[in-house]
Amino acid sequence: MNEKEYKESFGIDPENKSKVKKALEHALDIRKFEIELYWKRATYFWALIVVAFTGYFAILGAKDLAEKEYLAYIVSCIGFLFTWAWFLVNRGSKYYQENWENHVDMLEDVVTGPLYKTILHRSEQQDFIEKYVTGPKAISVSKTNQWVSLFTLFIWLALLVHTLPDFSLSLCPSIRHSFIALITIAFAMLMYRKGKSHQGSYVHIAEKRDTKIERTSNKERMTEQNCKTS
Repeated sequence: MNEKEYKESFGIDPENKSKVKKALEHALDIRKFEIELYWKRATYFWALIVVAFTGYFAILGAKDLAEKEYLAYIVSCIGFLFTWAWFLVNRGSKYYQENWENHVDMLEDVVTGPLYKTILHRSEQQDFIEKYVTGPKAISVSKTNQWVSLFTLFIWLALLVHTLPDFSLSLCPSIRHSFIALITIAFAMLMYRKGKSHQGSYVHIAEKRDTKIERTSNKERMTEQNCKTS
């Protein structure tokens, strides 16, 4: 779809604003909803990752726990997978948020003018603290969150390596450690490869059931009751 086809599909015409206005209102509402969902998802993953961190250090700090290094290794794999999922969800949320922001960019000119596309900012600051520390800066909140998730991912990798047994060429690799690692890598790849949204067309299948209520007369009901009692 090119720009001309896009404008025709939404009826973007300065003489007829009603359709464009409704489309713009929906785009703004859904964009706001996507932003709310973004932070709800972030809170959800933060909670899971904090629990994983707590479990990891609690296991290593336990005194009378058998094979605590192996158990901590499993928890670190879980934390790694949770953080990887968080990183992918951040990117997915950003994708759909930008989709609705782009709709707003295209639709707003006829209704409100280029309000969303116009940025008003301060003039250049001369004070060093104000310019580089306390003053405003065009920094993406969502991108910063993505960097935090990526940093946390590498922290989990470091913790995972810390719990691995000492490597030696004379010893065979641990089968159970290798098994957990393969499962973690497999699910991480499945999230990336099979977790993508379907971008093609859909063919819907609809099925409808027929239900009926059969009405019986009082005479028929009395006959049935008499047959049951006799």
